[in-house]
Amino acid sequence: QVQLVESGGGLVQPGGSLRLSCAASGSTFSINDMGWYRQAPGKERELVASKTDGAMAQYADSVKGRFTISRDNAENTVYLQMNSLKSEDTAVYYCSVYSYYGRRYWGKGTLVTVSS
Repeated sequence: QVQLVESGGGLVQPGGSLRLSCAASGSTFSINDMGWYRQAPGKERELVASKTDGAMAQYADSVKGRFTISRDNAENTVYLQMNSLKSEDTAVYYCSVYSYYGRRYWGKGTLVTVSS
């Protein structure tokens, strides 16, 4: 089992920045991929960014050039640096990890609101 706790969400004005953090605990040795998803009101959950060890990060087209995902394996933490935020980035952001055993784990989510 892997437990995930997100932090860093909040209210930010358009053009602003936020940094999300997600700390993993439990069976962290089993983690392969770490990433961020988001779900806006009335929409399906979508992948924002993910990072597998030894591979390049993947990003949704809508966030390329604005968001950066990074991992600190020593701390079992994944970050999402979000710059140039837009109103359409408003959503609940979920941390997710995928284990080598084929199981996906989810955090409870953190709300990001981009509004003036």
